[in-house]
Amino acid sequence: MMSSSPANPLPTLNPIYSAAGASLIVLAGLVYLLARSSSLGPTVDNGGGELLVHCAAGMRVPVEQIAKDYKEAFGVSIRLQYGGSNSLLSQIEVGKIGDLYLAADESYLQIAREKALVAEGLPLAHMGPVIIVPAGNPKQVQGIEDLLRDDVRVSLANPDQAAMGKVTRVCMEKLGLWEALEARVRKNGVFKPTVNDVANDVLLGSVDAGIVWDAVAAQFSDIGVVRSTELAQERVLVSVGILTTTKKPASALHFARFLSARDRGLPVFRTAGYQPVEGDVWSDNPKLTLFAGAVNRQALEPIVKAFQQRHGVVVRTVYNGCGILTAQMRAIEEKAESGFPDVYMACDVFYMDTVKEMFQDAVNVSDTQIVIAVQAGNPKGITSVDDLIKPGVRLAIGQPEQCTIGILSRRLLESAEIYDTAIKSNVVTETATSSLLIPSIATGAADAALVYFSDAQAASEKVDVVPIDSPLAQAIQPLGIATSSEQKQLGRLLFEQITEAREVFEAAGFRWRIDP
Repeated sequence: MMSSSPANPLPTLNPIYSAAGASLIVLAGLVYLLARSSSLGPTVDNGGGELLVHCAAGMRVPVEQIAKDYKEAFGVSIRLQYGGSNSLLSQIEVGKIGDLYLAADESYLQIAREKALVAEGLPLAHMGPVIIVPAGNPKQVQGIEDLLRDDVRVSLANPDQAAMGKVTRVCMEKLGLWEALEARVRKNGVFKPTVNDVANDVLLGSVDAGIVWDAVAAQFSDIGVVRSTELAQERVLVSVGILTTTKKPASALHFARFLSARDRGLPVFRTAGYQPVEGDVWSDNPKLTLFAGAVNRQALEPIVKAFQQRHGVVVRTVYNGCGILTAQMRAIEEKAESGFPDVYMACDVFYMDTVKEMFQDAVNVSDTQIVIAVQAGNPKGITSVDDLIKPGVRLAIGQPEQCTIGILSRRLLESAEIYDTAIKSNVVTETATSSLLIPSIATGAADAALVYFSDAQAASEKVDVVPIDSPLAQAIQPLGIATSSEQKQLGRLLFEQITEAREVFEAAGFRWRIDP
């Protein structure tokens, strides 16, 4: 016998949800969107507008070319404000103006996110530090140790202003050489606000060596490069972020996607000496396909609506039983047809595991309990799963081959050794999706159904809930990005928006699983 006392207490069914549950969920979605951006406008400005980009000075060469290409294609001017990554971050924090922030090191974008200055970001390219010397290397600098020599004048980027300076300091501190190098530079060298200033010092011969990004060094033909094993360990990721101050988020994101597209901005970065990331295929009006188990619909709909509004893109959503969805995926892959999802959120890890080779590592976003839904007032007096096989109890369950609630219900009833009896005696309907189970109770077509708590909460005025004391009475919702997607970066932005929407999921009756 299974007790009616739950192992994991359920959230309380609130009658408010039955009258206004959908409105609360939509409201949570809108509040969430407002928290991400100061503007709801989805329109992409492709007619003579301007975007202000705070850009790390070392990115000048590729970004100026990409900005020129973008204006020619879309008529939008890109105004570039150059400086060291940290100096720019300080300016953004104080001035609170601008549309995008292009940092030489991902760590600055993370700081900007923590300060609520950046809403989302896209990766662009990798680069690393090298030692540069004047043509011919007159002081015969061979490595880091030579930068400490009395006869070698060194120019470094200021650690408090530029990403290059910060990375240099980190590397030297690991080697125990930072204090000595800093003292040497202050005595007969110079600290500069940007990496480009360091390169110019070396080019003009005013110093004997400097440390700059390898991509910056590649842009100067009249200087020599000395590669250091120690410095080679300090590679960074160049990223662009959308500022929360932007009044035109869709336009800012449009340019960010152009910058990060494998067939638009990234080839320019490669030509300039950077190592670009994979990037998405460019599309002026991109579309994403999201497959999701039916249980996720209430939470996902306001999130997807918010995403489309902010990004100015279309998300094609397909909600169904996960057995049906995974079969559809395999058929699409086998026939090499279009329509494979870019992002997939399953009702439970069971149906993510069956297609795990098709997706990058999934994240468990939420969970919901499996409960017994009964007619209001529980006229059949059902208190546990054992009561589901009593004579005269009409039972509705999910179809195991078509949906997650079906496979999980079968597993649960098999553990109680009543599955075969229930199927033969009391089951009156097997549905293809979880969303069809509650209506069978609400309309009186069945007396009991094994359902997700999140589905029951939305109909709490019409049904009551009997909890189940079993570790098997739980479904965990994972989210993954398809390895075959041509829009992985855009898919990652949707992934992030979903995995940051705790309030929306909890309003829909789910429990949150992602750590802060």
